[in-house]
Amino acid sequence: MQNIKNNGELQEVSKELPAGSSMPWVQALKKYVGSGAGLGSEALMELEIKRILLDAYREHEQKNLEKGAIPTFYKKKPTEGSIGAKVQRLARFRFLKKQTDQLLNADDLDTMWICLRENCVIDDSTGSEKMNYEDFCQIASICTEQIGVKCRRFFSPSNFMKFEKDEYGRIAILPFYLYVMRTVSLTQARIDMSELDEDGDGFLQAQEMEAYIRGLIPNLAQLRDIPPPFLSMYCRIAARKFFFFCDVHRKGKLCIKKVLLSNCLAELMELHRESEEDVAENDQVENWFSLSSAQRICDLFLSLDKDMNGTLSKQELQDYADGTFTEIFIERVFDEHVRRPKSGSGKSREMDFDSFLNFVLALENRDTPEGLTYLFRCLDLDGKGYLNTADIHTLFRDVHKKWIEGGNYDLCIEDVRDEIWDMVKPGDPLKITLADLLACKQGGTVASMLTDVRGFWAHDNRENLLQDEDGDEEE
Repeated sequence: MQNIKNNGELQEVSKELPAGSSMPWVQALKKYVGSGAGLGSEALMELEIKRILLDAYREHEQKNLEKGAIPTFYKKKPTEGSIGAKVQRLARFRFLKKQTDQLLNADDLDTMWICLRENCVIDDSTGSEKMNYEDFCQIASICTEQIGVKCRRFFSPSNFMKFEKDEYGRIAILPFYLYVMRTVSLTQARIDMSELDEDGDGFLQAQEMEAYIRGLIPNLAQLRDIPPPFLSMYCRIAARKFFFFCDVHRKGKLCIKKVLLSNCLAELMELHRESEEDVAENDQVENWFSLSSAQRICDLFLSLDKDMNGTLSKQELQDYADGTFTEIFIERVFDEHVRRPKSGSGKSREMDFDSFLNFVLALENRDTPEGLTYLFRCLDLDGKGYLNTADIHTLFRDVHKKWIEGGNYDLCIEDVRDEIWDMVKPGDPLKITLADLLACKQGGTVASMLTDVRGFWAHDNRENLLQDEDGDEEE
């Protein structure tokens, strides 16, 4: 204690310590670190800026208190080209650059995988590679030496506890490594999207989302050979699925956080794995983001657009799926999901390409909440928020007409209506709501029965179809 007092630089610090303090060196060390001594010029500049901003904030708050003003909770965005906008953009750029520098690159991930494999143990019963907590800590030290401190955050005790452990308290190294890879991938995606977010509000406009997809294409094995003239159209088709599933309120912008957590991004990233030639043809069609799927959608639109004006009329859309959809359904699609032309333009209402993409997405994903919500608005003839027996009768009447025209046996509409009620089992025996369709897990089937004669045929012949599928599997 006397030595500290004799130190001229720390004499004032020791006087401020409470009497009887047993560890004065702790306070002295805090004072030394807080003074900024030993820091580089950039760190000192950061501390000085922080102090200036804090003083300005306190001065502003003090003036508000003296005036009795209500604290502000909303501030207008700085106008484009102003100093405030430039400072905001520069701050965001520096922040994103700092985050990028802290990410593991491909070489770092390879090094981590080698460290994991060289320092794990082999499970005698399963042959899988595992590590206990001691191995985990040892690998953390080795990785830190070879990669740097940026890998330390993955080797925290809480991360070790996230994984399933065997009877000896060991975790498999592969799930841990995949977790690291996914974390790095999502963080990099967040940084890339944030760089495209011009106004920094956490949302992406359509052109910004398309730009993000365009930037990904060189890294996606199955899209490297995409024809340059088709590139812009592909990005438009791919971005539309993100808007359909992530922009449920149709605001015209995507929340970056929702995009990162969506299944759409995972489906797009599947194109990383292997070349399209090695993938089964069915898998290519089922993946909306595959090149063959995008070309199929584009060719389908062009084949329906008989007058080649870039939009579809009701009569042209009626030919979709060989004309198996009812006229009342196509009419309702235009009523609910196609924008009306400006008054006085003299143009009839027609479906543009983006609306057509939403239409296809809803039909191909009718069992999802987003797809079923799209279809339910068409089924709800009067916009009541529910379907009653009259709605079911009206909708199925057109299906019944096409059913008879196709040479099928006659059936009773009331029997089908009762069957639908038994399938849904609504909470209110007189109404079927969207929540009822979602809860019964057969909402997509019900929507098909009420809009598409082919969908009703598939339901009516479901037992035969199941037998055919079982026979194919046995072969």
